[in-house]
Amino acid sequence: MRVWIDMANSPHPLMFAPVARCLENLGHDVLITARDNAQTVSLTLQRWPAATIFGGESPRGRRAKAASLARRIAELRRWCADARPDVALSHNSYAQIVAASSLRVRVVTAMDFEHQPVNHLAFRLASRILLPQALPVSLVRRQGARPGKVRHYAGHKEELYLADFEPDPDVERRLGVERDADTALVVARTPPSRATYHRSGNPLFEAALRRVCAQPDVVCVVLPRHAEQRDALAQLGLERCVVADQPVDSRSLMAGADLVLGAGGTMTREAALLGVPVYSLFAGRPAAVDDALIQRGLLTRLHDVNAMAPVVRLECRQSGLQALARRGEAILQTFVDATLTR
Repeated sequence: MRVWIDMANSPHPLMFAPVARCLENLGHDVLITARDNAQTVSLTLQRWPAATIFGGESPRGRRAKAASLARRIAELRRWCADARPDVALSHNSYAQIVAASSLRVRVVTAMDFEHQPVNHLAFRLASRILLPQALPVSLVRRQGARPGKVRHYAGHKEELYLADFEPDPDVERRLGVERDADTALVVARTPPSRATYHRSGNPLFEAALRRVCAQPDVVCVVLPRHAEQRDALAQLGLERCVVADQPVDSRSLMAGADLVLGAGGTMTREAALLGVPVYSLFAGRPAAVDDALIQRGLLTRLHDVNAMAPVVRLECRQSGLQALARRGEAILQTFVDATLTR
């Protein structure tokens, strides 16, 4: 079978690496395309040097976003007509889903955020929809996720690739981070400022960033999504703040962190599942998968920086990688079965 996987956002190369490897080990051909968005291309090419790149970052404004999406759909449709895959797999890559469906290629999509407006399109066109158990069909049925299409998996999508993870001990050194035994590390992820589901600003993120950078015994590494975020962070002039200007193994960085500030979704959940203290500063509508982590005591939703405790260096860390590996294997099997089975 020829399986087409499209990487439309930065988490996707990490997420689909174990899926692609498993499919190839089973004797199937895996075809990779990617969108030049945030760090998606660099993370994709690290794993699949022969991947084909279509499209760029999402522009501002609804009309511009729609035009950009339409161009990528056309490009992917031409590619798909030549490549002739048997199934298209993605984490709600809307361009891939439309292109594949127009050529009657079977579509399998995964999603874990019920407030994404374009779910209405993706779920209606998909043959199979993979959802975490924390996201019941009742929350997405009106978007086209009929019960007969949906297959649930236990846990979070982040566990799929955290199970495939060995921390890199040199990640801080490569970023130029220097700290002694008493210095705490904070990792911050900027808001998804160009996403259709995140239309407001996020002053809470800047306030929290200023709060942690004011501590003399803290170094903060910020992982921006876009060039304009990098420029805005530089203009803040914060001491003890390192703004990454290259793709970073965020999992390794967070595994050694003492606190994570997450203004998005995926990295926030990664940190929580790794057992790192984490504040969610997401300005959009709360996700069911985040609520599940809050209920387990793994995640704290921050509304006011005055509620933040001083950052301290963690004396002992409890690695949950073995448990993650077991859960990740079960999720991997669900993804592979859904891809290969009509």
